[in-house]
Amino acid sequence: MGAGSKSSGRRYLDGQMLVAMPGMVDQRFARSVIYLCAHSEDGAMGIVVNQPSQVRNFPDLLVQLQIIAPQERISLPKETETIQVLQGGPVQTDRGFVLHSSDFFIDNSTLPIDDGVSLTATIDILRAIASGEGPNQALLALGYAGWDPGQLENEIQHNGWLNCPADPAILFDTDLESKYARALRLIGIDLARLSSAAGHA
Repeated sequence: MGAGSKSSGRRYLDGQMLVAMPGMVDQRFARSVIYLCAHSEDGAMGIVVNQPSQVRNFPDLLVQLQIIAPQERISLPKETETIQVLQGGPVQTDRGFVLHSSDFFIDNSTLPIDDGVSLTATIDILRAIASGEGPNQALLALGYAGWDPGQLENEIQHNGWLNCPADPAILFDTDLESKYARALRLIGIDLARLSSAAGHA
């Protein structure tokens, strides 16, 4: 269910970005930027969008998954060379999740999250991308980040995360190194001035 479908007052953060604070205790999420795909009273699920996977090359992954034969690499659309394979989080790291622009939709497979961004987790989208019929913008993540009911709210309350509106220019950009600082700037924070110590007003 997308963020726009929730009650007014927006208690839920799906469609927003989470930015790890410097004092993040869980080192798996240090300096992470996460796009939150789902958030409700049942918990939360998101995709880390600034950590590279060990599988760096999207065409290589298509070959590994036997979506294309090795000799077919040469005929792939040029855009497939720029699609990144990211480490989306520590849960189900053997499963792929494609975060993409909303110009692509598969019935019963694609989850519209917010204006302009959707999530598809079936192999059909990889086939569509390989044939040049995929979304205009996409990133593939292996695994995802998940939170039990109330867990994310507790981490935010204890200064683990900041949140801000999602910026597609950050989500789909290939410059992973700069995403953390750019996301902080969206919130109005200069990384050089950010302290790992936090307090409550």
